[in-house]
Amino acid sequence: MIPMTTVSEVLDNLKSEGYTVDFNLSDNCLVCHGNSLQVYPDEFVVDRHYRFEGMSDPGDEAVVYAISSDKHQIKGTLVDGYGIYSDEMTNELIQALRDKTAALPAETAESVQKEKFNEATPQRPEGERTLDAQLVEMDLNQFRRQIKTEEAWQSSDRNAITIFKTGGMRLVLIGLHQGAEMKTHTAPGIISVQVLDGKIRFTTADQTSELGEGQMLALHAGIPHSVFAAEESVFLLTLAIPAKPTKQNP
Repeated sequence: MIPMTTVSEVLDNLKSEGYTVDFNLSDNCLVCHGNSLQVYPDEFVVDRHYRFEGMSDPGDEAVVYAISSDKHQIKGTLVDGYGIYSDEMTNELIQALRDKTAALPAETAESVQKEKFNEATPQRPEGERTLDAQLVEMDLNQFRRQIKTEEAWQSSDRNAITIFKTGGMRLVLIGLHQGAEMKTHTAPGIISVQVLDGKIRFTTADQTSELGEGQMLALHAGIPHSVFAAEESVFLLTLAIPAKPTKQNP
């Protein structure tokens, strides 16, 4: 069997297996593209899921879910292309998706910082790039060059690479070809966007900002926004994730 290394290849394969409905995320349910059918967490199962790094929209990873519902007699796919955000989302639907996929081993708190590395993927087969440690050095110029030499940059309108990822913060370098657009989405924490090369148009419902090299902005959590590349651009996205409240003993 030829390995599937892109989101489109997985979607085509799943479609051939009968997963023909396009699902979209809503606040507490899945919405079927093209009609008003709503599928709630207790009405579907996740049959399989696939995770990709470096080929997503808009950030460093995407997850493709193969979903079926006996109640509604449908099978379809959901592409969560906002991996840089979705790990930290805790609403009912995201939690249901996480619960329905393979469980990961629980992490335990340690007094000494545990170093974390990225895993090898078809996009970046070398792996072992430090993502979290007591001190992480990041060469932005090197990462900018890397983004533009990878296959994802050559075959699509964007590429991205996570350069730091810890419990309270994530740094993602994103490259967009001229005319590429990151569709309207939200983030679960405060973000900053700093343009390193090119020019982008950052839009919310109330304001549009044109940002060029050396310019940046900050945006509070939960505000829908989109990004359009007026020129070939590279920018650094910082996501600050609020700490989850701890339970108090009575």
